[in-house]
Amino acid sequence: MEGRVTKGNLIARWLRARPTKTVVFWSWVACAALTMIVGFTWGGWVQGATARSMAQAEAEEAIVKHLAPICVVQFKQDPARSQKLKELREMNAFERGDYVKKQGWARMPGDGETDSKVADECATLITQS
Repeated sequence: MEGRVTKGNLIARWLRARPTKTVVFWSWVACAALTMIVGFTWGGWVQGATARSMAQAEAEEAIVKHLAPICVVQFKQDPARSQKLKELREMNAFERGDYVKKQGWARMPGDGETDSKVADECATLITQS
């Protein structure tokens, strides 16, 4: 019966424990390392460069989502839009963005060149309507 560990026994042992400075130091190091491993693996933590590239990608995607409807409006102002829509729908999905760029619908007012991502999104919106 003396080998049994009771609640009072554990608390008493815990209160009597006096770890050395070395044990405390390495325990803190292990906890910090474990926290970082868990954070970067499952916690969603990223480094600064990764966060910047993710933010840049999100910003570009948001810009494309806002500019594509302007492209659709420019398509709807084209007098030969019904024929061009038919041609666009007959094309391969990979060629549609280039066709939209060639027609000039993806060129935003005041911009010198067209963005291929805007053209691709515009082609998707046009063919879905």
